[in-house]
Amino acid sequence: MTAIETQVQYNSSYLMISSEDYMVPEEDWDRDLLLDPAWEKQQRKTFTAWCNSHLRKAGTQIENIEEDFRNGLKLMLLLEVISGERLPKPDKGKMRFHKIANVNKALDFISSKGVKLVSIGAEEIVDGNVKMTLGMIWTIILRFAIQDISIEETSAKEGLLLWCQRKTAPYRNVNDDPVGNLNTAFEVAEKFLDIPKMLDAEDIVNTPKPDEKAIMTYVSCFYHAFAGAEQAETAANRICKVLAVNQENERLMEEYEKLASELLEWIRRTIPWLENRVAEQTMQAMQQKLEDFRDYRRVHKPPKVQEKCQLEINFNTLQTKLRLSNRPAFMPSEGKMVSDIANAWKGLEQVEKGYEEWLLTEIRRLERLDHLAEKFKQKCSLHEAWTTGKQELLSLKDYESASLIEIRALMRKHEAFESDLAAHQDRVEQIAAIAQELNELDYHDAATINARCQGICDQWDNLGTLTQKRRDSLERVEKLCETIDQLYLEFAKRAAPFNNWMDGAMEDLKDMFIVHSIEEIQSLKAVFSQTPPLHLLADKERVAIMGIQNEILKIAQTYGIKVLGENPYTVITPQDIINKWEAVKQLGPMRDQILQEEVARQQANERLRRQFAAQANIIGPWIQTKMEEISHVSIDIAGSLEEQMNNLKQYEQNIINYKSNIDKLEGDHQLSQEGLIFDNKHTNYTMEHVRVGWEQLLTTIARTINEVENQILTRDAKGISQEQLNEFRASFNHFDRRNGMMDPDDFRACLISMGYDLGEVEFARIMTLVDPNNTGVVTFQAFIDFMTRETAETDTAEQVMASFKILASDKTYITVEELKRELPPEQAEYCISRMTRYVGSDAPPGALDYTSFSSALYGESDL
Repeated sequence: MTAIETQVQYNSSYLMISSEDYMVPEEDWDRDLLLDPAWEKQQRKTFTAWCNSHLRKAGTQIENIEEDFRNGLKLMLLLEVISGERLPKPDKGKMRFHKIANVNKALDFISSKGVKLVSIGAEEIVDGNVKMTLGMIWTIILRFAIQDISIEETSAKEGLLLWCQRKTAPYRNVNDDPVGNLNTAFEVAEKFLDIPKMLDAEDIVNTPKPDEKAIMTYVSCFYHAFAGAEQAETAANRICKVLAVNQENERLMEEYEKLASELLEWIRRTIPWLENRVAEQTMQAMQQKLEDFRDYRRVHKPPKVQEKCQLEINFNTLQTKLRLSNRPAFMPSEGKMVSDIANAWKGLEQVEKGYEEWLLTEIRRLERLDHLAEKFKQKCSLHEAWTTGKQELLSLKDYESASLIEIRALMRKHEAFESDLAAHQDRVEQIAAIAQELNELDYHDAATINARCQGICDQWDNLGTLTQKRRDSLERVEKLCETIDQLYLEFAKRAAPFNNWMDGAMEDLKDMFIVHSIEEIQSLKAVFSQTPPLHLLADKERVAIMGIQNEILKIAQTYGIKVLGENPYTVITPQDIINKWEAVKQLGPMRDQILQEEVARQQANERLRRQFAAQANIIGPWIQTKMEEISHVSIDIAGSLEEQMNNLKQYEQNIINYKSNIDKLEGDHQLSQEGLIFDNKHTNYTMEHVRVGWEQLLTTIARTINEVENQILTRDAKGISQEQLNEFRASFNHFDRRNGMMDPDDFRACLISMGYDLGEVEFARIMTLVDPNNTGVVTFQAFIDFMTRETAETDTAEQVMASFKILASDKTYITVEELKRELPPEQAEYCISRMTRYVGSDAPPGALDYTSFSSALYGESDL
């Protein structure tokens, strides 16, 4: 390239004629005056090459400049190519008048462009007059290639000279080896700049004064080539900028889609787990389920809350960037909108709340089942202990060889047994009722319960049958009995109910109880406080019964009667009554001790309640206060956006530092659940309230920070001053009745107050801009975007199309080679992979349609 610029400077003296003489069409074209042969040769060669450089765009060329333009067809075609305009339809005939008509059409077109043709007529061109033909071509070159060249308000000729001097000024030794330099320059220009070789180096160097017109024509081609390169570079830079923005937006879209898919998949997997209501059979297993749920709330869910918040932030940032780059709003895939994720999250939290309630209900149910099962086993054990040996006793035939006294004794003994049997009927009914309740509550070991209950019922029926049979047998021989010891009989009759009462009292004192508060313990104490008066009455009965036994001994001693070793009417001995009575007296203090231990446990639980309530009553209002403070900061117009951002960052740090209080409250809540504490009258705040409030606080501060960041981004990108932003905020706050959002009616009133003259159609158009998703509200960010939209300086589809047209050398299509030559590799590959094939007969194979690609960047597309 140095050789080209050097040679232009070397021959600059050839251009040194007055600009006035140059720009005025030559009137001395004497049709009889011959050109200098060397100049004519140079003009022929140069003008022919110049014409062919344009005619080849239409798929043709000329060989002889005075012959090939004679019919006027290629002359008209040349003018159409270089001007980009359509000429009148040429005459198709081959007669002389047809050719003259075509040449006249071309000359008329040249005249219409403000060029005065002197001494050049259509007949001379048709007759092949070399001088006239060359003069006409030079006139065309002047008008379409040289006339518009101007550098620093100079004429075209002076501008070309100045341009050559500036281009060659930095180079040394430009005058060394002029022939070699020129040949190198011509070859490089033809190969890389698409400038055909118009002269030979010898034509310039070996001619004392080369033809000025040929030189200017050749040099103008270099000027346009370099000017076009600079224009192409500018166009390439614009395209790179637009594509870089589009690629970043696509990355953010793909990242949003990925995060949304992962979060929705986690929700989809988690909901069935929370919906599973298959209860475990043991208390331990249900406690493990509760522990798994607590791990889910503390470990697994919090990161997902952060992901959900980050997803909303990314979505808002992406929409802001799309608005700032004049791109259409991003519409996520079906089912992955922010509202879809919010609905899925809401469904998760609803199922989650129901799951925790179900867990607690099941734990209470299992607690009740364990209590009933233990009570069932206790009553069964007492009953089975009582029935031991009863079937064998009822099956004895001892009355067959017994004396009359013994028979009567056996009869009385049987009557006492029947009394005892009737007294135990209530216990059997209780056992059956407990078994039925266990079945209704779906006790896991109901089969064992049912089998044991059925065995007791069958045994009870058998005892009833055997009892009736023995009575029948004793009654048959009762007439054989005369004497009965009334005292033994009375002892037996009174001892049996008393013994049964003592069994019941022992059972009541040993009975298990479940309480959840000190008040319930006090109620139990009130019930048990009735026991001492009953003991006084029972003690009187015990004294009476033992008095009977003492009377027996006294009578026997007085009258010398042989006392049998045992009462013939009952198996209850005086010693049994004494032992059981001592046992009953000992069970009272033991019961009181158990109650006292339960009081201590409930007092500890009460301390846990108060400790939890004290923290919850502080944390709950603190969260509410912070929510209100953040809301006030977001709508405060005092100070700059950066100051608001600093305040919000401080709030965010304070909130993060407060997390330890939430963790401590979680620990107290876990201790409460382990202590089976399910209510707390000292506070209205539950752990669920605090968790939801905390999650909302984290989401609110993150969302508010993101809104301020987007406002800063909008302000910097659109050149909004802080005063303007404050004015917009003041107007918005005045009509804001929904804490950060305006209804359409409020928005209309705000616009009217700011001087907008709104009709229904215009307001509907504005609402499509500020509320594209038809949510029914206008956010502050959308309000800011609308107020600054008209003043923003953004790229348009038309600008991108114009840039591609420059790279394509004014063609309506562009080739792969041109994209790779003008754009960086990454941007070129991006365009090649997304541009569609150009449909047109004038395009080579593989041509690409840059028009539809540019429109897709700014319209509805999948980019």
